[in-house]
Amino acid sequence: MKTFVRMGMIAAAGLAVASTEASAKCVLAGGQATMVTLDLAKFMSNAALKNSISAHGWKAHGAVRTRCDTSSVGLPHCVSRQKACG
Repeated sequence: MKTFVRMGMIAAAGLAVASTEASAKCVLAGGQATMVTLDLAKFMSNAALKNSISAHGWKAHGAVRTRCDTSSVGLPHCVSRQKACG
């Protein structure tokens, strides 16, 4: 009988841990901007990233990665990405 009780407690603990991991799902959040100057595009893409993370109630983890190029209309375009969990 004690064995069955222990097995039940272990199974319940395993389910509790599994449900915690599911709620702590992580995503790669992002923000983008096309502006007149490169510095402004970087600033606005980072602001869009932070707004996206806070709007979903996530917490940022790790470094922000920003990649910039010139868009088809000749203006700087930047995309910022960061891991976020929530």
